[in-house]
Amino acid sequence: MSGRGEHHSVPLSVLLKRESLSEKIEKPDMVVVYGNASENKKGEDFILLKTECQRVVCDGVSTYSVFGLFDGHNGSAAAIYAKENLLNNVLGAIPPDLNRDEWVAALPRALVAGFVKTDKDFQQKAQTSGTTVTFVIIEGWVVTVASVGDSRCILEPSEGGLHYLSADHRLDTNEEERVRITSSGGEVGRLNTGGGAEVGPLRCWPGGLCLSRSIGDMDVGEFIVPVPYVKQVKLSNAGGRLVISSDGVWDALTAEMVLDSCRGMSAEAAAPHIVKESLQAKGLRDDTTCVVVDILPQEKPPTSVRTQKKPVKGMLKAIFRKKSSESSSYVEKEYVEPDMVRELYEEGSALLSERFETKYPLCNMFKLFMCAVCQVEIKPGEGISVHEGAPNARKPRPWDGPFLCLSCQKKKEAMEGKQISDRHSNGSD
Repeated sequence: MSGRGEHHSVPLSVLLKRESLSEKIEKPDMVVVYGNASENKKGEDFILLKTECQRVVCDGVSTYSVFGLFDGHNGSAAAIYAKENLLNNVLGAIPPDLNRDEWVAALPRALVAGFVKTDKDFQQKAQTSGTTVTFVIIEGWVVTVASVGDSRCILEPSEGGLHYLSADHRLDTNEEERVRITSSGGEVGRLNTGGGAEVGPLRCWPGGLCLSRSIGDMDVGEFIVPVPYVKQVKLSNAGGRLVISSDGVWDALTAEMVLDSCRGMSAEAAAPHIVKESLQAKGLRDDTTCVVVDILPQEKPPTSVRTQKKPVKGMLKAIFRKKSSESSSYVEKEYVEPDMVRELYEEGSALLSERFETKYPLCNMFKLFMCAVCQVEIKPGEGISVHEGAPNARKPRPWDGPFLCLSCQKKKEAMEGKQISDRHSNGSD
């Protein structure tokens, strides 16, 4: 901190650049308003709320918003760490000097890298806490959501309808995740109380976690992976409403009930109302957190998304299925649905070789001598292709990236059940 009377000079070139950039900030034709509320039982829910984040784009500045919900378990350490570090890890995986469209296209892969790096870094702290994450980035009319665990994000476009933008990674409801864990060498079953009696939800053993994906949870084993389900959609210029909530809400209310309960309310009023409705339905059994985000046209007053409910016609899609690698490519898709939401990207595979596939519009997404996950520099010849050992993959050539450093390659193999990582074999069973 500077002492009294002390001041630091700023070069004229820096001042001119700041003034120039401030004049070139792209003014979006939309506005983001939000409200949030929470009732705590354990104090393990945390949220990240950042609007009007700025980044340099070509010769100007573009803005975006970030919302995150972190529902911790077995302590709050993982939730706090993810809240403080995930965004920087995601941004660090995006190449510089991208235009707006390229930046949006880079987000799905960068989110995967950011989630895995956050998990890897946190586990080096040897803390056993874990957390679910629902992470939302809004850039213009494009909404990108990455999720692990059982917190959820839903979208109600202004034109009507309902879209699920996250996946539920509870073992009770997600058959594909049960198959993934058992095929990798893990076990899935209920708690055995003796005498053959089994109680409670399905859990992954060792550890007994009822989720298949999270950040942290080093004591549970590598079958619980941090690789997120990612979905990216583009709204029409009429906008829409997002509801991001922890399982305290979804255990009490359906998505339709949530939207019906707050229709016509402002985002600021809707969030506490949803929490109140949840508590009235089932009581305070768990931390209950809700964030409501309205994405509205600039000229529209930020009071509500819309006042009348329109019918849903064939819009509820199964979100638990993993799409094929062909369907995960970044393309715009046409739908004959009664709204104007366009799906840009969707993928839920837990395999990094599928999430970091090279068929991608950005030739510089993964630098040749940089780890695709942790962004550390790799010396020539030391990098290992992410496709090394992938099922049915041809033998990778030396230049077939993206590449992983040795420690990230070990984590990749452990997540795929090909080895037990050093940290897990050292006594976290």
